[in-house]
Amino acid sequence: MKLTIKSVISLTILISFLCTSIPASAQGNQPFHFGFKKSKGGKLPSIAEEGFMGILQKQNAIFLGNTGQKELYLTFDNGYENGYTAKILDDLKELKVPAIFFVTGHFVKDQPELVKRMVAEGHLVGNHSWSHPDMSQVSKIQIKDELEKVRVEVEKLTGQQEMRFVRAPRGIFSDRMLGVCNELGYINVFWSIAYRDWEPKQQKGWNYAYVNVMEQLHPGAVLLLHSVSKDNAEALKKIIVDARLQGYEFKSLNQMEMKQYR
Repeated sequence: MKLTIKSVISLTILISFLCTSIPASAQGNQPFHFGFKKSKGGKLPSIAEEGFMGILQKQNAIFLGNTGQKELYLTFDNGYENGYTAKILDDLKELKVPAIFFVTGHFVKDQPELVKRMVAEGHLVGNHSWSHPDMSQVSKIQIKDELEKVRVEVEKLTGQQEMRFVRAPRGIFSDRMLGVCNELGYINVFWSIAYRDWEPKQQKGWNYAYVNVMEQLHPGAVLLLHSVSKDNAEALKKIIVDARLQGYEFKSLNQMEMKQYR
């Protein structure tokens, strides 16, 4: 089939029309997996090359604290209990370190006493969704339902009336999803220190966890640790003690003053 100049122009106009007709809502649904260039030698990590820095800035999501201060924010993801959260809480209590635990519906229902203990000992409980779905792929109503179930159940257990912080399951997010969480009164929390620690059958010893965390320390860091990790539970006390020896102070997310994106 031979294309005439007229038909080529018509086809070009049609393609242009179709491309510009994609609604903004569809563009805002593009999913991203949170990732970053790791810190080395105390230098700041970066998300500049990941393609979503503008979205996090627009939605006021947390990735870093005050990068001009040697402060650390300790966060745990609690999807389910693997026998180590009590030890983690013991060490935090002994060393007087605040943390936030992002819990799922399964954890809340399965471990009510641990959730009560978190709040009673001065920690924050954050929202990690009820059923741990990819929230970039569900509706606004479903997002609200996922988060509200967790908030209500935690309040019933602990009396914690305010739940300010949310963490996207598996670190998958979209502009729309972050915006919906904002509308519901949440601050989206990501991280600037992490390693592959969430596989119980792939534990490599406490020193492996210790080295992975300590090599990434930097001012204003938000640490992500999974409570199912035996390595994390065994390394936590030494991480805290040695970080303090380097001049770092552990703070609660409620104390975060600013963030800088790089």
